[in-house]
This record gives sequence, C-alpha cells and structure tokens, in this order.
Amino acid sequence: MLDSALSARLAAAGLDWIVPDWPAPAGIRALSTTRNGRAGARFDVARDQPGFDAARDELMRWLPAAPIWLAQVHGAAICDADQARAAASSGPPVADGAVARVSGVVCAVRSADCLPVLLCDRRGSVVAAAHAGWRGLAAGVLEAALIAMRTAPAEVCVWLGPAIGPRAFEVGADVLAAHCAADPDAAQYFEPHRPGKWLADLYALARRRLRRAGVEAIHGGGRCTVTEGATFHSYRRDGAAAGRMATLIWLAAA
Repeated sequence: MLDSALSARLAAAGLDWIVPDWPAPAGIRALSTTRNGRAGARFDVARDQPGFDAARDELMRWLPAAPIWLAQVHGAAICDADQARAAASSGPPVADGAVARVSGVVCAVRSADCLPVLLCDRRGSVVAAAHAGWRGLAAGVLEAALIAMRTAPAEVCVWLGPAIGPRAFEVGADVLAAHCAADPDAAQYFEPHRPGKWLADLYALARRRLRRAGVEAIHGGGRCTVTEGATFHSYRRDGAAAGRMATLIWLAAA
C-alpha cells in the first residue's frame, strides 16, 4: 500500500518525489527522488554535480540516517549495508545493490535511465535496493539481490522505479545477445527498430527475470526518464550533464 503519511509530507513540502505504491509491510519506508527540489529547484545526488551539498541536506530531512551509497559498476555484486554501516569505511562499497536487516540502515541506488529496483519481504524483516541497467540485469543483479535477502522469492515484494521507457531505449546487437544468451525467449522484449538496432523494454526484461526467479508480487514501472524531462534526469537525453535520482528503502524503527 502507498505510504500515505510520507506522501502527504512530501507534497506539503512541495516535492514531487515518488512514494512507491506497493503492498509492503507497515514497517517499510521507501522513496524515489526526482530532478526537482523545493520550488522547482534542480535536485541532484551525484557527488560530481553542482548542488550536491544542498541536495544531500534536503534528502537527509527525510531519512533516519545517511544512506549507504554505492560505487555502482553495472555488475551484480550486492553489499551488506548493515556491515557497511558498522565498518564506517572511507569509501563506498563497490556494488550495484544493497541489503539490510537492521532498522534505520538506508539502502540506496542512483540512476538516470537505469532501472532502480526496491525489494522487501512480506514480514518486513529485510529490504534491498538494486541498480539494474541492461548490463546489471544480464549479469543477474536481481537474482543476486534475492539470494542476499535469504528469503523465499515468493515472499518478496518488488517495486520498479523510474527508468528509460521501451519507446526510448534503442540498443544494439550486443544488448540483445547479452539478454538472449541464457534466455532466448527474452527476444520478445526487443522490437526491431532500424538496421542493427532494437527498442528494448527494460521493465519487461526485469519482470521476466523476477518471475523466473519465483517473485510474484511486482509493482511499479511505466515511467520514462527520457521523455518525462520535467520530472527525471536522463543520461541518454542529457549526456554527461545529467544528474541522478536516488531510490531508497529502509526498515523503520519498531
């Protein structure tokens, strides 16, 4: 269900950030930022973008603790966010996903076209976040997150955050091959577009992998970071100047 209290607080603050509408247990908190801060100001969470300090301060108003930021490499490694917080290391873990079982530990991924994915179990005892671009999906980042959660996939709820839509995601033969190598039927989610190019449905590819892994409750999807320029950052649209959105999840204190 939608966390209506958090949604109302964000709206009252003039923020268009997204609160997932999914059947997560009451103790789960989650949100996804947009490119907009208060009064329409630009909002970034990438360290190499202008306005990072202001964005960090704004984001921290809504969180119980600083997120466990990751050094994302489009792979399938999953970080134990509880251990990362306890270790308090100087650098971010090199991973494309994080899992937490301790309340107040915030799992986070950054994206600007890649698919951010949030996961929780139905008992509200474990949460995870994954950064799933086409490379990460093909490498098995979602399956790795499910394994790290150590719970039956049928007991997991998933929310798909804002990503590049199927009418904007033109890819080459390398992407098609990467997804069809182990699953030839994945080809149905690639529409021939022009010679040597296809339109890929990142959301459908993620849903297929999750269902094949045993997940039944999959929610979200349907947004497009490229075409919804007033709301989302997009690397494909804006190139190196693009900022990043943050998608975050944590267990609330009992």
